[in-house]
Amino acid sequence: MVSPKTAFSHDRIELAERIKAEAGELPRALGDAISWPGVIDRIGSIPRENFINPNDLALAYKNAPLSIGFGQTISQPLIVALMSGLLQPTGMHNVLEVGTGSGYQAAVLAGLVASVHSIEIVPQLAARARQALASCGIENVKVYVGNGHAGLPAQAPFDGIIVTAASEFLPETLFDQLKPGGRMVLPLGSERQTLSVVTKQAEGADPSVQALLPVRFVPFVA
Repeated sequence: MVSPKTAFSHDRIELAERIKAEAGELPRALGDAISWPGVIDRIGSIPRENFINPNDLALAYKNAPLSIGFGQTISQPLIVALMSGLLQPTGMHNVLEVGTGSGYQAAVLAGLVASVHSIEIVPQLAARARQALASCGIENVKVYVGNGHAGLPAQAPFDGIIVTAASEFLPETLFDQLKPGGRMVLPLGSERQTLSVVTKQAEGADPSVQALLPVRFVPFVA
């Protein structure tokens, strides 16, 4: 009998190929992000089935978000690839993720940067994410339980920050934990959200904000 994980190997590769094809049809800034070195290969190597509810195994490699309980979702793989590439992770050492959720986004980032610090407000989801990451042999992600709005000042400054929940305004406490030149990728807005890249300029200068794509994320809760 073939185990589910072995059976999914082909699906994983097909998902990566579909995302690669879609990247070629997107506006250049988005397509370039998805095609950032290592991103699509990483999507093709991570067993998404480890990060979803067992009842949803048949949907593991659909390019769609899935519920993971507690009012949270695992993001569409295309969006995970896009956010990872928009971070421009090459050479980054210290990255913060706010909103661990299933752990899938952190798993993708783990192959692109030296270390990932990830905060999750729901203890049960944090525990599940740790187990899923361990099942993949990923050792450079540390999952914390806490309020994402506070960030992790003890681990700052960060080369990059990804926020996987929508904030109406730029979270200044998190932004303050970003290195000059660092990038924050997050959905901005409440009812109407836009996936955005905020780049920290030299001290005292206004941040650069690039609004890229209408999206729908769960709200950033305290």
